[in-house]
Parts: sequence; structure tokens; C-alpha cells
Amino acid sequence: MIGSRSKATLVVANARNGSGDPIDVVISEGTIAAIGPGAGSETAADVPRFDAKGGLLCQPFIDGHMHLDKTLIGLPFSPHIPGDTIAERIEAEKRIRRQLSGPIQARGGRLIEQVVAYGTLALRSHVDIDSEIGLKGLESVLSLKQSHGHLVDIETVAFPQSGVMRDAGTADLLDAAIAAGADLVGGLDPAGIDNDIDGHLDAIFRIASRHGVGLDIHLHDGGALGAFELREIAARGRALGLQGRLAVSHAFCLGELDDADFGWTAEALAEAGIAIMTTGPGPVPMPPVKRLKRYGVRVFCGSDNIRDAWSPFGNGDMLERAGIVCDRQNFRCDADLEEAFALATDAPAAVLGRPTPLEVGARADFLILPAGSIAEAVASRPMDRAVFRNGVMVARNGRLLAAGA
Repeated sequence: MIGSRSKATLVVANARNGSGDPIDVVISEGTIAAIGPGAGSETAADVPRFDAKGGLLCQPFIDGHMHLDKTLIGLPFSPHIPGDTIAERIEAEKRIRRQLSGPIQARGGRLIEQVVAYGTLALRSHVDIDSEIGLKGLESVLSLKQSHGHLVDIETVAFPQSGVMRDAGTADLLDAAIAAGADLVGGLDPAGIDNDIDGHLDAIFRIASRHGVGLDIHLHDGGALGAFELREIAARGRALGLQGRLAVSHAFCLGELDDADFGWTAEALAEAGIAIMTTGPGPVPMPPVKRLKRYGVRVFCGSDNIRDAWSPFGNGDMLERAGIVCDRQNFRCDADLEEAFALATDAPAAVLGRPTPLEVGARADFLILPAGSIAEAVASRPMDRAVFRNGVMVARNGRLLAAGA
């Protein structure tokens, strides 16, 4: 319990935990001062109270993969430019990027406010770094960390969307991006885009090792080629002592391998502590969540593209994303739905190095969902969500509140 009743700033009463037990949360100075059955009964009568009305107290969502610099949210809707390959999509995006009128700060800010309203309070954003845009996108996203840091924690990845070897000067720009404040080094299809697996991986791992940071690498290359690249990434990670600081996003190849190749690759991923990010997209193959976890591989979720040059779809709702994973992985029983929920909460929290327990002393970031269980929340995806950041309600019913603006 809190040491002084006068320090309490808010009581969230009549909530329930994941087991369905009644629970109160007492907040003081942005942290959880007390939590448990009847905890709010020991606070002074004049302390403000929020009646959760039996709602589910749970972790906030964490989006493990998005692109704040790419979103077109806030601009008039524009037709999607088709492209059958990753390279064609990259060129189409560059054409769109050259014509955009809305600055990244405005578009990215709108997206942040949207995802916070859904309950996301931390995210990892990949930011394009190439010879055309240089560090301008990164500078814009770093400015969003300042302007919107009261709403969400942002981690940035310096992402070579146009490749490293085929886009001269990009390796130096990635190095400069980390020096300027990017948190991780990115990569993209060492074979499919750069046609130079060793050159690409050597370059990005050299930068990560020099600065003492981790990596998050986009990998779309499929089948045995993609599996080979995963094992190469794992070997370099182990050699440089980067276990637990590596992630590979998408890794569609893991959904295409025979048992022997899958097992060999999954063991390598586990030994190197490489986490796999999946968005659960269709119709491309999806990494098998349960099989990977049985090998000890961490799996987490992200939104990826949210109304941008790559897709007109996406809204940043991680509860909806958990439901998409359930559909793709044929998750149906309560334990499966709980596992999908964890892919959007506990799992990305571990990858981003964020503490997750809702306990005394923890920062008061949490959600109240109108559901009797985690499984029900994933199945029903209610919009009546109360979102608390540092002990202050910043969003309700899918809308950002004035206090969070």
C-alpha cells in the first residue's frame, strides 16, 4: 500500500485481472502505488476515482514494427500504385515521396495519436535512410519523439529501404543515423535487393558493432534462400555477441520450409536470440508462431504499413492485429487467443526492453477493456477502451482526450 494516503492521485476501481478477480489500482505520481482487491478502499475520500465497471485491466499494446515516416494519414486518399516486386514497390514509393505535400511530423503525429487512442503506448518505427532523402526522415521522426513523447515511447530503426550495396553511400548514412540518435540498424533482403548477402550483412553488422546497438532486418526473400540468410544473420549475431539484440521482420520463408530446414533454422534463431516480427498478412506465407516458440524463438507483432504507398489498408489497432494472427494461424481456443494477445503486448515489450508487470512501482501505463477475459477481448475487439499513460487517462472510446493532446 502507499505510504501516505495524501499522495494518491487516482484510483481505478472495480477492474478485473486476467483471472477475473476484482482489483483496484491506486496511482501516485504516475506510478502504481497499490494494486489488488480493495486497494482503493484505503485512499482518502477526495481522491479522484475511475469506475472500471468490471472491465479488464491489461498491459498496453506495443507496436513492434511500423513506419511513421511513410504514412499518408491526414492527406487526401490517393489511388494505390501497383507493383509486383519489392523493387517495384520501392520505386513507386519514391515517386510518391517526391510529390508529398504533408510533412512527416504532421502525418506521423496523426498516426501516433490514432494508435494511442487504440491503446498503443510504445512502438518501434523503421525510418527510411537512402542517398535521396538522407537523414531528413530520421530527423522528423526524432522530432516526434519530443513532441509526442508524453503519449508514446518511440524506438527508431535506421532502415535502408533502397538497399545498402546498390545505393552508394547508404552504409555511411546508416552510420551517421545511429550517431544522430537512431536506436537500431536496419537491413533489407541482402539477396533479393542487394544481390550481395555477405556485403550487405557485413556492412550493417559492422555499424551495429561499432555503435553497440542491435539490428532489425526486413527479410522478404523466400524459401531456402531466406532460410540461408536467417542462418547467416544468426551466425554474425553470435560472433559479435549480439544475442538478444536482433530481430528479423517478416521472415516469410519460415512458413515455406520443410521440417528439416525449418528445425535447423529455428535452432539457429534461438541460439542467436533472434526475435521474429510478424504482421499476419495475407496472402504471403506467415512464420508459424507455435512451432517457433517451441524452439525457443521469440515472436512478436507489429502493424507494418498503415495507409501508405505500400498498402491503402491498416489502422494501427494492435487488438485487431492479434485477431488477424488468430485467423492466419487458426487460433481458436482461449489459450490461443491469449497467446495472440501476448504477441501484441508482452512479446514486443520484451524485444523493446520494456518492463511489463502491472505491479507496485511500475509506471502506470495500462488499459481497461470491456471484456471478461483476454480471450473475449481478442474475439470481440471492443472499441470502448480506457487508455492510461503515466496514470492519466489519455484516450477513451477510440478518441484521444484533450488531456493527452
